[in-house]
Amino acid sequence: MTQGRANLLLLVAGAIWGLGFVAQASAVGNVGAFLFIGLRFALASLTVAPLAWREARLARHRLTRRDYGSFIFIGLFLSVGSVLQQMGLATTTVTNSGFLTGLYVVMVPILGVLMFWSWPSPIVWPCALTALGGIYLLSGGQLNNLTTGDWLTILCAVFWALQIIFINRLAHENGRPFMLSFVQFLTCAIFGFTLAAFMEPFNWPSVMLSWPAILFGGVFSCGIAFTLQAVGQRYTSAPQAAIMLSSEALFAALFGAILLGERMTVHGMIGCALIFTAMITVEIVPALRNRADA
Repeated sequence: MTQGRANLLLLVAGAIWGLGFVAQASAVGNVGAFLFIGLRFALASLTVAPLAWREARLARHRLTRRDYGSFIFIGLFLSVGSVLQQMGLATTTVTNSGFLTGLYVVMVPILGVLMFWSWPSPIVWPCALTALGGIYLLSGGQLNNLTTGDWLTILCAVFWALQIIFINRLAHENGRPFMLSFVQFLTCAIFGFTLAAFMEPFNWPSVMLSWPAILFGGVFSCGIAFTLQAVGQRYTSAPQAAIMLSSEALFAALFGAILLGERMTVHGMIGCALIFTAMITVEIVPALRNRADA
């Protein structure tokens, strides 16, 4: 797969996640954050299980215990980030959540340097800042009074960034993206159900009331989108992947306007343009440089 096609998969994942913000917000108040995470990732596990089984049958080499341990480790970052994002949506807006989650765009290269002294291509830095500026404008540029939900979402972005980094460092070479997805989804489901059993009451009527959001979150936002991420990241760098995935904020604003009646401001339109500029630049400049070197 070419890097361009991989980045296109990541863009599709961002679009699905953008729509997922609307679905997640509709479930807040009806289902506890831990139970919601458990239910949607259980559905995600079932969605990707046939692909993981087929991948295992066709694989030339078996995965080791270390591989599975790495997948579980990555799944824990996804678990904590998902819970923090869902809890944050209780006291922040969909738009603010989209912006603050998008902070992982800048956190990925920064944490990569701090943790592993891994310096990205120079073009990544201005593109990351451009994308972040675009996400900020999509929020309306009004984040003066951060709520508890805002801070939880900022912390969520840290775990999102770590998940992206460790997919590239621990799961990049084994060529088993579907098994990675299955194991990390199963880890999230067990994580959510375990905490829900001790910390949240179970109310079946409330679960049924939120079943469309749970179904979309499980099958599409998790099962399909995170699998697209796992596949796409095999053929691109972590910083470039973060920039492509940052399109979720753009799509969150778009679907918020279509489904929730939210109107796109002039600032929001400029923000969309900046995000697209960042995504196109991070794709085209390295390709032109490689062609010139060849």
